[in-house]
Amino acid sequence: MLFWLDGGMDPRTPCLIGAAQRTVREQPGPEPLDLWEEVARAAAAEAGLPVERLDSIQIVYTDSWQYDSPVGRLAERLGAAPRHRAYSAVSGTSPHLLIGAAAARIAAGELDCALVVGAEALATRRAYRQAGEHVPWSHPADPKPPYGWERPPHPAELAHELFLPVHTYAIMETARRAAHGLTIEREMLERGRMMAPMTEVAAANPHAWRRTARTPGELVHGNRFVGWPYTRNTVAVMEVDQAAAVVLVASGLADRLGVPADQRVHLRGWAYAEDTWEVAARPALGSSEAIGAAARAAFERAGLGLDDMNALDVYSCFAIALRQACDAIKLDPLDPRGLTVTGGLPYAGGPASNYVLHSTATMAGLLRAQGGHGLVTGVGMHLTKHAYAIWSTEPGGTLGDAAPVFTATPVPIADVYQGPAVVAGYTVAHGREGAPEKGILVVDLPGGGRAHAHVLRDDLIADAESRELVGQRVTVATEGKVNVATW
Repeated sequence: MLFWLDGGMDPRTPCLIGAAQRTVREQPGPEPLDLWEEVARAAAAEAGLPVERLDSIQIVYTDSWQYDSPVGRLAERLGAAPRHRAYSAVSGTSPHLLIGAAAARIAAGELDCALVVGAEALATRRAYRQAGEHVPWSHPADPKPPYGWERPPHPAELAHELFLPVHTYAIMETARRAAHGLTIEREMLERGRMMAPMTEVAAANPHAWRRTARTPGELVHGNRFVGWPYTRNTVAVMEVDQAAAVVLVASGLADRLGVPADQRVHLRGWAYAEDTWEVAARPALGSSEAIGAAARAAFERAGLGLDDMNALDVYSCFAIALRQACDAIKLDPLDPRGLTVTGGLPYAGGPASNYVLHSTATMAGLLRAQGGHGLVTGVGMHLTKHAYAIWSTEPGGTLGDAAPVFTATPVPIADVYQGPAVVAGYTVAHGREGAPEKGILVVDLPGGGRAHAHVLRDDLIADAESRELVGQRVTVATEGKVNVATW
């Protein structure tokens, strides 16, 4: 990536010059297409760029509604005819990948401006569902396309109903808890202390979904478990109506538009890495080598370090995402800079794949106001995908690309297994009324490899929530395609 030519900045240097966010608090609200258009126009207006001038329109996958031609419908609304169009897959890292691709195309001279936009209206979908009404939104895809994930769950995960993040992340949490020698109560106390400051940031953020500051005790006690040991107040809230957009342009175009230097925010460097797709296949359930690799590469490309960051936004769908990141990059969870600029996914809102557009837009506004450098991270799937981006008011660094800088080697998974095993990580699934329903285990097998298992006996489920089960020797039997553990 070139930044200086003949004593001046390369006119192809990409910069972010427009950003917008919208949170709709009264339901039913607008459909995603309406929200895309609204924030796209607002971001372009801040950039001083006519929307019909857009070279590229890229949209983050929306869970709320499947349109027949998402980019085409938005381009039509905006009166634009972009040469480049993209619609992402499902992933919390998708905004990073779209922004990185747009910046790379601008730096290569293929484009001079790009819009990246996303929106969810899941709160409105819930409102229609509760009213017994169909969603009256436009241009439905026919036939409806398959869900937008890159890879479906492993057959053994499906058989053991281990595909909801509230369960997969909780399994990794218990594995880390045991590895760090924490008691159940100590883990919950530290989780509350780590996340309570995030609620204060959300309370001050006009775009946040939950704007109430909470004490550590309020977060981990007095509200129902969703996937033990996680309580409802410490997990991402997806049913929100939120939208965000950013506009990136070549510096030469920013000059022609008259954009002042203090409105420009530069992507100094970013990197992407992958853990295994299946949680049970992780070499270590409670930690991630991939996170460290992504962070090191991003900081190296930016020519900066963690201590240089003026602000941080660490992806926070679940506490284990924060903790694994802090462990990997040597960040104190109680760092005075804070872990988020928005309030995080449990409090600012976790609009499916689109949160990072909100954290990027918020970071851009913060850096414009105070200058300096900021870290924005993203997580995709079940702590599988990791993206680290360094933003700055000072140009420099090397962009990098979407090629993984690290890919974890998976541990083999046995679909079915009978015999002795040892618990490596676990959770207890709770129903909507708060009652425990079943335990879900990942177990280490004697000959190497791992397997899944359910715990169905009420006394054993209660035992699992009363003490540390990681390390417990169990006996696994097979019932059809499902393994069942007892001890």
